Amino acid sequence: MRQLLAAWLVIDENDLPMNPRLLGKPGVGKTPLAYAAAKRLGREVFILQATVDTRPEDLLVTPVIEGAAKLRYVASPLVTAMLRGGIVILDEGNRMSEKSWASLAPLLDNRRYVESIVAGIKIKAHPLFRLVATMNDDASTFDLPEYIHSRLQPQITIDFPERHEEMAILRENLPFADDQVLNYVTDFLQHAHASDERYTVRDGVNIARFALKLASSESIAPNHNLLRIAIEQTLGEEALRYVPGR
Repeated sequence: MRQLLAAWLVIDENDLPMNPRLLGKPGVGKTPLAYAAAKRLGREVFILQATVDTRPEDLLVTPVIEGAAKLRYVASPLVTAMLRGGIVILDEGNRMSEKSWASLAPLLDNRRYVESIVAGIKIKAHPLFRLVATMNDDASTFDLPEYIHSRLQPQITIDFPERHEEMAILRENLPFADDQVLNYVTDFLQHAHASDERYTVRDGVNIARFALKLASSESIAPNHNLLRIAIEQTLGEEALRYVPGR
């Protein structure tokens, strides 16, 4: 949080905010961290979900047919944030192609504008506009072009949480779960992290929630057998190797 907020600071009239990227495995909390940082500044937050199909016009301005022979131009969440001085989270940015990134190049350097070929306009960013990109550390992504890589700095790596942090996250998301369930799931996740498995606290929340629902449907207290079933049906049989006390 401290590093992200520092990257957005402007410390002199000749200074510019940086465009950080949050890198880590899926589900470690990159987007919630970016959202929390934006809300701490009391600013509007806009989230743009990037995919392999994201086109430059999806990032900027999209033409929409409205009525007979009438065209309306719709600003993207990113452009809306630029105009209103908000903060945009470009989620899973390294799923985008180079062509889409190229349309953002002038926004990410000292020019701080974009040009929409579709609408034929140049749009300058509000001085309060800030951007952060989240990127998953997995194989289903594109490599960033070098000229974009150098514009998305600093790189802030989000790793798996420590045990007490993971326990706190589970308790925050599952206030109705008892400590036995939370400890069991936390121990499972920590064993998986030690082997560099990609299971995350998001998976842990789903495991605990499903086990609690199974117990409720049978009118019994949650037990280790139900938790094992929840792990297997959430993550697959191979995940059982990390079950506590196995």
